[in-house]
Amino acid sequence: MDWILAGKALLLGIVEGLTEFLPVSSTGHLIVAGSLLDFSGEHAKTFDVVIQLGAILAVCWEFRRRIGNVLIGLPARPDARRFAINVIIATIPAVVLGLLFEKAIKSALFSPVPVALALVVGGLVILWAEARQRRRGAMPARVQSVDQVSAFDALKVGLVQCFALIPGMSRSGSTIIGGMLLGLERRVATEFSFFLAIPIIFGATAYELYKSWHLLSVDALGMFAIGFVAAFVSAFACVRWLLRYIAAHDFTAFAWYRIGFGLLILLIGYSNGLDWSE
Repeated sequence: MDWILAGKALLLGIVEGLTEFLPVSSTGHLIVAGSLLDFSGEHAKTFDVVIQLGAILAVCWEFRRRIGNVLIGLPARPDARRFAINVIIATIPAVVLGLLFEKAIKSALFSPVPVALALVVGGLVILWAEARQRRRGAMPARVQSVDQVSAFDALKVGLVQCFALIPGMSRSGSTIIGGMLLGLERRVATEFSFFLAIPIIFGATAYELYKSWHLLSVDALGMFAIGFVAAFVSAFACVRWLLRYIAAHDFTAFAWYRIGFGLLILLIGYSNGLDWSE
């Protein structure tokens, strides 16, 4: 295999793993990284799907005990059924809107200005949400554990997740910050965001692989394997780091990063430094 191509696959896998579960937009980062590395075309689209799968499997591994307990407890335990139903309820709105408006979103919003604006607006929303949290002071959040999330809470978080259909808005950012604004404690909102990613990303991966199955070839397996492993390892490290980080920090740093990254996209996008045609 071409070592230069292997290096690109490694870097892109790391970018996916580090950004998929942070409130910074993995889509925007993959666009920039792919363009700068001259990694585009139909195979690049399939590659992005494969590395997303690697990232979500890292979450499944990190929360394997919780997921296993829920699956085993579905026949007999009401709490396990409630948790599973909540995840399904929160997933439905984004799935429905995504299937209905996928082509329109890609044709209208997949360009430098909408993505950059989504990054900046999302950053400003995070700053506002964190300022609101500080004004609340020591007042405890209404929902203190994932098991306390109600079906109505799940529906509201699911509706907020729909904002992530806008490229650059960030699925993690939408669900985590949205969850906090809706009364979920910071760690609860973060963990619930991780669990919501599982059906969303598995479903999107299956759908995209079905559409691009003809692009999977033996020659590309090495590149896909490198990206998959890189995404898994970096996502696993990132998820563990984020759970420790939020114990003592808020998301303000990510907000300023989003704003700076959005301005960077505008700068290099309008200096013809980014290829958005793919």
